[in-house]
Amino acid sequence: MTSRAGKWIDLAKPKAIKGKTKQRMLRCEMSKKIAAILDNNPVIPAIKNDAGLEAALKADCEIVFILYGDILNIVDITRKITESGKIAFVNVDLLEGFATKEIVIHYIRQNTRAEGILSSKASMLKTAKAMGFYTIHRLFVIDSFSFDNIGKQIAISQPDYLEILPGWPRLISWVMETTKIPIISGGLICCKEDVIAALKAGANAICSTNPEVWSL
Repeated sequence: MTSRAGKWIDLAKPKAIKGKTKQRMLRCEMSKKIAAILDNNPVIPAIKNDAGLEAALKADCEIVFILYGDILNIVDITRKITESGKIAFVNVDLLEGFATKEIVIHYIRQNTRAEGILSSKASMLKTAKAMGFYTIHRLFVIDSFSFDNIGKQIAISQPDYLEILPGWPRLISWVMETTKIPIISGGLICCKEDVIAALKAGANAICSTNPEVWSL
């Protein structure tokens, strides 16, 4: 800090403001990029093992959801995806070897080139968004209580997308009535008919662990 005409001026503030402005610009660019990718191909491969990883690397896609891994191999998994020219999203809830605390977000930021975070935990996503990650809130809507709790959860997480599980068309349309956040349909997407039904219901994209769906 320094003094000017008897007033103290915090010189650190302009740098902080510039940093936040740059982060907002990067997020805006990423939002446009993700939207363009999903507009061109709304099917997102989700991988749960090494076999799925190898299949996703060969698939005609630009985004991959990582639903497995641990403290030892997540760096290598994300490296393979990003080096193939694809965008990696890590589901931090499913990483083994980490406590379910925000420290996992710091680890992913410091040690990988992943650009997105998936989680069903609002606090995780809030931290991830503050660190510049693109965020997707996974919502398991299994009853009326979980449905009624959606508004409270997304008020905390303020995600870029919602992933609704299961991806039933009627459920997607119900959620669309409660929020303007774009929706990804996930869970029980097994065939072409499921994909078409989810998109017709209003989903912006679908994700599936089934390689047969990826090529639709």
